[in-house]
Amino acid sequence: MIAFSEKLYHRWKQKQTLVCVGLDTDLEKIPPHLRQEKYPLFSFNKAVIDATHDLVCAYKPQVAFYSAYGAENQLEMTFQYLRSTYPDIPTILDAKRGDIGSTAEMYAKEAFDRYHADAITVNPYLGGDSMEPFLSRAEKGIIILCKTSNPGSGEIQALKVDGEEIYRKIAYLAQNRWNLNNNVCLVVGGTYPKELAKVRKMAPDIPILVPGVGAQGAKVKDIVENGMTDDHTGLIINSSRKILYASSEADFDDAAREATLALRDEINAYR
Repeated sequence: MIAFSEKLYHRWKQKQTLVCVGLDTDLEKIPPHLRQEKYPLFSFNKAVIDATHDLVCAYKPQVAFYSAYGAENQLEMTFQYLRSTYPDIPTILDAKRGDIGSTAEMYAKEAFDRYHADAITVNPYLGGDSMEPFLSRAEKGIIILCKTSNPGSGEIQALKVDGEEIYRKIAYLAQNRWNLNNNVCLVVGGTYPKELAKVRKMAPDIPILVPGVGAQGAKVKDIVENGMTDDHTGLIINSSRKILYASSEADFDDAAREATLALRDEINAYR
């Protein structure tokens, strides 16, 4: 099995792209003609994937957009399609799991044995032992929430403990304690470029998943300049709605490709 980190680095280097397409596929927003199909979410995802596969470093389905409709089977179909058709592209299950050990074990099975995702997003609020079932999967990517993109993130993440913000303590632990298998990544919202720069300084080589581009208004230039590693990689820059819903018509897949291409080229212009 090829490790998530190896897949990711290969895509960064071979395809020269830092773009991640977030498959936050909303049944109410996909083109009307697809809603009549037996598997509308999968049909939409497949078309977007086929249109953008050569432009991305990863895909990131968000579990809630499927479980809310009882459509976990279509999420499974999406992961299966990616694994069989584009096996070199890393997949991320965006689930933000975090619970005590026995429950975390089940969440790890869900992500890695049911969906066969290459990586998962996790919440570190319960501490390192709650993430152990994920961290112990050495070939998988464990993407830990650090400084999230939402406006209220600072209510907790910016609180100081012993003079240091909680998000910086998470970055320190990720770099120095949790990354024993070199499979840890961090989430830092592109809406907080100064904080992104601080995290990158503390964790110079850890991959950072960056949400916030597009609908949330994060600036690509700020993300690249503050988050890139010395070898001009290190970032998984996610865009969801701006790509998925670039068109609501039958040409949605072509529009998704154009939006992905534009984002890739904008990112590369600042690299």
